[in-house]
Amino acid sequence: MTTMSATEAAEAAPVAPPSTGAPAKGSALETAHAQLAAAVGILGYDDGLHTMLRMPRREMHVAVPLRRDNGTTEVLHGFRVQHNVSLGPGKGGLRYHPDVEIDEVRALAMWMTWKCGVVNLPYGGAKGGVAIDPRQYSKGELERVTRRYTSEIMPMIGPDNDIMAPDMGTDAQTMAWVMDTYSVAKGYTIPAVVTGKPLAVGGSLGRGTATSAGLVHVTAAALADAGVPLEGTTVAIQGFGKVGGHAAEIFAERGAKVVAVSDQYGGIRNDGGLDVKRLMEHVGQTGSVVGFDDADAISNTELLALDVDVLAPSAIEGVLDEHTSGTVRARWVVEGANGPTTAAGDTILAEKGVTVVPDVLANAGGVVVSYFEWVQANQTYWWTEQEIAEKLEDRMHRAYRDVADLARREHLSLRDAAITIGVQRVAEAHQIRGLYP
Repeated sequence: MTTMSATEAAEAAPVAPPSTGAPAKGSALETAHAQLAAAVGILGYDDGLHTMLRMPRREMHVAVPLRRDNGTTEVLHGFRVQHNVSLGPGKGGLRYHPDVEIDEVRALAMWMTWKCGVVNLPYGGAKGGVAIDPRQYSKGELERVTRRYTSEIMPMIGPDNDIMAPDMGTDAQTMAWVMDTYSVAKGYTIPAVVTGKPLAVGGSLGRGTATSAGLVHVTAAALADAGVPLEGTTVAIQGFGKVGGHAAEIFAERGAKVVAVSDQYGGIRNDGGLDVKRLMEHVGQTGSVVGFDDADAISNTELLALDVDVLAPSAIEGVLDEHTSGTVRARWVVEGANGPTTAAGDTILAEKGVTVVPDVLANAGGVVVSYFEWVQANQTYWWTEQEIAEKLEDRMHRAYRDVADLARREHLSLRDAAITIGVQRVAEAHQIRGLYP
């Protein structure tokens, strides 16, 4: 029997084809399409412009062969989508998760387009992913996956056309591998090809907590609009990862009471307020919030239904749907994750009078400081942490004010207002540039 080499196996492996037809009901892409359609209706755009705004500009589907530590070879599926580049180069994270598939990446890239528009950044939206569970692979295997994925999508990426950043399942080390692979291929060091990388290789101060800090800034702004101080406000956070964990710390530092948190393994609750500092130490030692003393166990679903002021879904998309949204008792839902609320869930929350601060605004702090990092890398001049914090707070407050003012003026939800602003800024750039040829 003839055996195949690793290279032959990789070349023979089929790449997952793009999905065809309408997106799955309740999927992230269906939700993204519904949000865009609402904004297009508000703006009065024609079908041609609507179609242009809906369709991704470029997509790449790649096979990612991996040589495992035990000598075997497996082939993973990778994707990169550039949704729109009318405002500037593509910008978006790289996700490692077993459920990554092309329609999800399309939706995330679209949301990045509107997000960059909302906070007025010279970027378009992009996203990438590899269908892999990083917890099941060694550090060496993840490095090989990252370097091969980078080499496969290299024609699409670069500091002037598509800049990656960490996302679910990836981190600063992942970005360092991407930067090094790209730089080696080009023959010189190019720090601006990624953001969210370690400080030692051109990263930015404040980048690791930027999404969380931005989320707290817009939460405080939304509360202030209702005459409610952040101090003393009760908060429940679903997802205690890079966004939710740091958000809990910042909420606690600013006087809010974090009463419940959860991760993929389960959740905990203490109505008197969790000791977030001790909880972070516990998570560092055990890898989960589960088992933390001085707290009661709670499920992720139960957390969504807690009677709190602020609910911050900060894990994955689609958790607030037609079933769970009806149980929400929070007055504000502030979206730390991308797409945590489905279209059906949004309708239910609106009927209940819940104010939803949408993801394209609430979690935009990460891309704002990514922009700062990109600017610093291009200039090879780095700012202080205080300068970055002040610039981030100013940018988030201005973006919130733009969205809130439009929502009041046109009697829109914050989501419709935010998406409308993002869509309008992208469409205006497209129309001014014109259609080639």
